[in-house]
Amino acid sequence: MDSHLKETRIDSAPAFEGDFLNVQRDTVRLPDGKTTLREYIKHPGAVVILPVFDDGTILLERQFRYPLDRVFIEFPAGKIDPGEDPLVCAKRELKEETGYTASDWKFVCTIHNAIAYSDEHLEIYLARGLTAGDSELDDGEFLETITASTEEMLAWVREGKITDVKTVIGTFWLEKILTGQWTV
Repeated sequence: MDSHLKETRIDSAPAFEGDFLNVQRDTVRLPDGKTTLREYIKHPGAVVILPVFDDGTILLERQFRYPLDRVFIEFPAGKIDPGEDPLVCAKRELKEETGYTASDWKFVCTIHNAIAYSDEHLEIYLARGLTAGDSELDDGEFLETITASTEEMLAWVREGKITDVKTVIGTFWLEKILTGQWTV
């Protein structure tokens, strides 16, 4: 159906292999028959958790992100381990990063956050029925938790205080879910 747009892999080789990310370099045939190179980041995928307290406030994190040399406000999230079920990963990441567990989990959607240069996908989950506990941060991981209302989050997106794509998209989804416009 989309053959007039499809690129076909001719050859593939690793361009870089790191501890966290791998870069692939593929030779592809374009729809017009010409060939070109495509380099992209291979990523195992990740989860994003939208944790909502019973009063409707949202649990967020503040974390320093080295590539952009600043602290970002984000939803809890984390990389899916090889062979790990995404929901199991979401539960693990929420507990590790925030100390909270949730009794009610719902799948929201899958997003692809960098389609031009990565195969990464993010599985977004809504978490309710939150219970506080002790966090279990990974070695070398430093963050703090904060809470905000949906209205505050929308204002922070509008003002550029929240720019992380998973958090921007999650905020828009959360607004629709909490107002009853969308169901999951």
